[in-house]
Amino acid sequence: MAEETGQLQDSAESTTVVVIGAGPAGMAVATLLRHSGIDCVVLERRSRDHVAQRQRAGIVETRAVRMFDSWGLTDRVLGGVPYDGILEFRVDGRSRLVSDSDGSDGPPARLCPQQVLVQKLTTTYLEDGGDLRFEAADVSLHDLTGDRPTVRYRTADGTPRTITCDFVAGCDGDRGVSRTTVPDGALTTYAFDHGIGWLTVLADAPPPAHPLLAVSREGFAAHFPRGPRSSRYYLQCPPDDDPDAWPDTRVWDALRTRLGDPGLVSGPITDREIFRLRSLVHDPMRYGRLFLVGDAAHIVSPMGGKGMNLALYDADLFARAVRDSVQGDDTALHTYSARCLRRVWNDQEFSHWLTRTLHDAGDAEPFLRNLARARLDRLFTSPAAASAFAELMTGLDPTGDAMAREVPGNLSALGGD
Repeated sequence: MAEETGQLQDSAESTTVVVIGAGPAGMAVATLLRHSGIDCVVLERRSRDHVAQRQRAGIVETRAVRMFDSWGLTDRVLGGVPYDGILEFRVDGRSRLVSDSDGSDGPPARLCPQQVLVQKLTTTYLEDGGDLRFEAADVSLHDLTGDRPTVRYRTADGTPRTITCDFVAGCDGDRGVSRTTVPDGALTTYAFDHGIGWLTVLADAPPPAHPLLAVSREGFAAHFPRGPRSSRYYLQCPPDDDPDAWPDTRVWDALRTRLGDPGLVSGPITDREIFRLRSLVHDPMRYGRLFLVGDAAHIVSPMGGKGMNLALYDADLFARAVRDSVQGDDTALHTYSARCLRRVWNDQEFSHWLTRTLHDAGDAEPFLRNLARARLDRLFTSPAAASAFAELMTGLDPTGDAMAREVPGNLSALGGD
């Protein structure tokens, strides 16, 4: 097994894929490639401890669990516990339970915080002989439109290194070197600012029985499990608000009011920050032999939990495409962007719908508020609406891949080569 710092040599190196970034997208790509017997090197600018502790999304959706199952990796890479598929909506303190079960056979979603997934993917990758290099500085990408791209970087002690490869997987986020290396004009960028801020709070406090989304005239709030004794909370706020304006007392008072739970148990707050809800899509998700994966290609509003799950979907398609290419078939590489973007836009629409519904139903002007509450009422009372919601939440789309395979006639229009 290669050491996690890699086995660096003075001469230039060569591999099949260089993966930039060791978050969920990068480690999923690397793990699936190694499982297929394909050589790759992962470069991460942060330390292993930093990457392992980044706390983000908490649910691996049903489709993603079944994806890992199809690779025979579920037991190795997924921690957490099975998720019962029940969401609690609380409107002005009144509770309604909604199931995202579509009645299909197969393993369900998992409650699995991002850091747990990344840790298990990292362990699996290294156990399979993977080459993972932390604290890689000054990463730069070259000759991306040629036959053999080159990746240059410096090790933690400042030693320059060069790796040539067949493909680069850009998994280092929208502001990472992968996406920013693409020349201006090569990608079309679609961006949307929701005009909404969330104060996100991590606390050592009891998790809810079910993930909880609450609507009230005081604004949106949510409560999600992050472990047996840890919770993540969200509070709607102005997007330019200051976290220091939210001392502990104000946080707990607002949560008790908006969640409709005067007896909500508090606990030590270990982290708080404010972020803007925004959505972003880059099209195509490829430039030459650089393939963008996860947040490097798209950012989705956190409502609906699609960000990490979209990254896993991209990773699955990319790894299978590289596997096919190594065996002489480049079809899946050429259709990678089109197939990914179909699901991206589908999940963007769902996330936007849920974001607007739950925020407008609280403190929007009366017309929009009543429209949003009509949507919620339909979700709570219509079996057809509940079924459509369940399909979108689970990520299961029985016609999606079949339809995506039919589109590549005009690849330039659909985000292909």
